[in-house]
Amino acid sequence: MGYTFTRDDVAYLGSAAGTAALTETDRLELTPKSLLKDLDVLRRAFGDRAAALVETVRLRRRATAKLADAGEWLFTDDALQQATPTAVARHRAVRLAGRTVHDVTCSIGAELVELARVCPAVIGSDLDRTRLEIAAHNVRTAASPVALGRNVVLVKADALVPCSSAEVIIADPARRADGRRTHDPAKLQPPLPDLLAAYEGRDLAVKCAPGLDFDSLDWVGEVEVVSLDGAVREACLWSAGLAEPGVTRRATVLSSDGPGWSLTDAEPDDIPEREPGEWIVDPDGAVVRAGLVRHYAAKHGLWQLDPRIAYLTGDKVPDGVRGFRILDRMEFREKPLRAALHARDCGPLEILTRGVDIDPDALRKALKPRGSQPHTLVVTRIGRAATVFICATP
Repeated sequence: MGYTFTRDDVAYLGSAAGTAALTETDRLELTPKSLLKDLDVLRRAFGDRAAALVETVRLRRRATAKLADAGEWLFTDDALQQATPTAVARHRAVRLAGRTVHDVTCSIGAELVELARVCPAVIGSDLDRTRLEIAAHNVRTAASPVALGRNVVLVKADALVPCSSAEVIIADPARRADGRRTHDPAKLQPPLPDLLAAYEGRDLAVKCAPGLDFDSLDWVGEVEVVSLDGAVREACLWSAGLAEPGVTRRATVLSSDGPGWSLTDAEPDDIPEREPGEWIVDPDGAVVRAGLVRHYAAKHGLWQLDPRIAYLTGDKVPDGVRGFRILDRMEFREKPLRAALHARDCGPLEILTRGVDIDPDALRKALKPRGSQPHTLVVTRIGRAATVFICATP
């Protein structure tokens, strides 16, 4: 568990003296091996501020892959874990450009910074005063500073007690209960059913874990599943007033170094039933979680290996997507598979599975690949049969 910051810590870290001390701290390694020595150096220089300085620098270093302005921000460990990545927050802000927005669980302000760039007025509220003061610091020190007090206002308030007339409400309920991650909507903090009831009839965007059972919510609006750089990051529930007409599911695929794209259930999903083509394609996780595998296949001229399995196949691979060229197909049995791989001089072996109860690491150990040529196995179920495709590693 990370260091517990106080409001006094935040005031110090945001001061000129704190900024200078953080610069000195950042010159140290702060690795597990060097930490005791580094702490001793810092205690001699900064007394009881040493722990807060170390924690802040270590959190900033962790945050650089997630947040664009991390180099000057303040954090807590829990808040950093739940903070929305900059690319995802920016994508959401674009959808809300021009509206007044109230983030009722604003935490350390990662979402506020992006909203403030495109919205005329933004309110951030939270029950934790320390996090609110961290948010104030982060908003002020964003790379393209926004005007705290001009178009951003921060207030202490309960997310379940409406206190503004903003056009749009944003919420990000904490996804942990009793110290463990939860997918139960009623165990989120604040509970999702209570949150929806509190803002009934208003335009609402709620960030959720992508593993949530959305169908159980009877949600009227759009569910958008977002991935960033190949990893599924979140789902966002958009109320009917914010949803695109005719869209109830959307997959959005973002990249840190290029343009993103979206796919919705309003697009065609008619695909043929055919034997496997030359390639196997594993769609982005956002497409799978959003239930848009057939829509993705129809858009790119692909079809499914099996109607119940998310692996796709075809004679070409969509641009920018990793595909696996099929070299052989066989019933899944270890002994014949081991012989086939040996005949191909198989060495480095990637194993992908879906629809079968197989541990890739245990299977790799059993197959004993000792050659020099890299291969990929795709093990899946077609009909009732476990099937393995031996593929060239891209």
